[in-house]
Amino acid sequence: MCTAATYKTKDFYFGRTLDNECSYNEQVVVTPRNYPFAFRHMDTVDRHYAMVGMAHVAQDYPLYYEAVNEKGLCMAGLNFPGYARYNPVVSGKENIAVFELIQWLLCDCATVAQCREKIARMNLAHIPFNDKLPVASLHWIIADKDEAVTLEATAEGMHVYDNPVGVMTNNPTFPEHMFHLNNYMQLSAKPPQNNFAKGLPLSVYCKGMGAIGLPGDLSSQSRFVRAAFVRLNSVSGDSEEESVGQFFHILGAVEQQTGCCELENGEFEKTIYTSCCNASRGIYYYTTYGNRQITAVDMHREDLDAGVLVCYPPVMEEQIRVQNAR
Repeated sequence: MCTAATYKTKDFYFGRTLDNECSYNEQVVVTPRNYPFAFRHMDTVDRHYAMVGMAHVAQDYPLYYEAVNEKGLCMAGLNFPGYARYNPVVSGKENIAVFELIQWLLCDCATVAQCREKIARMNLAHIPFNDKLPVASLHWIIADKDEAVTLEATAEGMHVYDNPVGVMTNNPTFPEHMFHLNNYMQLSAKPPQNNFAKGLPLSVYCKGMGAIGLPGDLSSQSRFVRAAFVRLNSVSGDSEEESVGQFFHILGAVEQQTGCCELENGEFEKTIYTSCCNASRGIYYYTTYGNRQITAVDMHREDLDAGVLVCYPPVMEEQIRVQNAR
């Protein structure tokens, strides 16, 4: 299970947590403009916008979990089991496999508005990558500096929802998450007012009481509420260091620690990595469960007119700076 969020100061930021019991050898992958994207039922795209993100590379193909292109358009796929429904290949439609969707949209879209136009022509098809990589049950958040949307394909059809809170988690559907926020309209970053009863002398006895009732469990509904509250009330300076640091603090509110979410097989779900993309500058920042130090990959330091993938395995070991080293 995962959480994604957007954030804007002077620049625009986008990122997510990947919560799972194991890693799939994902890497930070820069796809340059001349890498040929071969789509199963569409023409190969030989030249496109460059992009960077976290991906599992299979048969020299980047299966992006999330990515940002050089125009600042961002997209992430999050687990959506039991709800996602895809179609067979349909003649006369632009048939796109689930594993191709992020690449297909980021190839030539610079804005969410352009994505809406392409999605309207699309048939999201139930096509596995191969026998070992079946079709994933996903929904997606797509964002630029001006707006965010959630894309869901369910039994009721394809839906593109405006996402005014700029966050997304997992099940249930996005409209249900948004409705659930009504239960928390009393939360505030400010101290609470005594509305309990007239004449009863209740007082604020510590800081933070305005957020009493904010859910703290690891369920997707609770993470949605918590991420929305933290993101919408978040304040930071405009510098890169302040903005990136604050973004990691936002997603830190929903990270999962080993031992707190046990699965049926006895394994534990944890936050394998957390990412933060400066979409304005094309810089991909990340931390991993074993490495809390922020690591960066700047796509513009690569040859973006090349034709081969550039891959960086994530740093998994803890990096500790000794302040009084001699």
